Amino acid sequence: MGIFAKRTKCKTRRRLRDVDQVQKDLINARHLELYKETKAVEDLPGLGRHYCVECAKWFDMESTLVKHTKGKPHKRRLKELKEGPYTHKEADAAVGLWTDNGRPRNTTTEIDMM
Repeated sequence: MGIFAKRTKCKTRRRLRDVDQVQKDLINARHLELYKETKAVEDLPGLGRHYCVECAKWFDMESTLVKHTKGKPHKRRLKELKEGPYTHKEADAAVGLWTDNGRPRNTTTEIDMM
């Protein structure tokens, strides 16, 4: 019959590195070197020579890397990196955990109609 929900099981195949990991790579060259050392050079496309740091992808030729840098997915990733990762404060606010510090949320006043 086949594998049930095969699409959802295979989605992790193309998973990229997270934004905070890529930002650490851009800031610290040693962090990027440690990541590259975990990959076997023989298994990588183009023997691991052509690598896009922002997107965390390897390419087989330099021309495909240049074409990738001009494309929309790369530019979207650059925009995402520029915004930066979420802070704990933003995550708490998204969930609904924040402090008011006594400030009223609604400042509307009631008017009595006679």
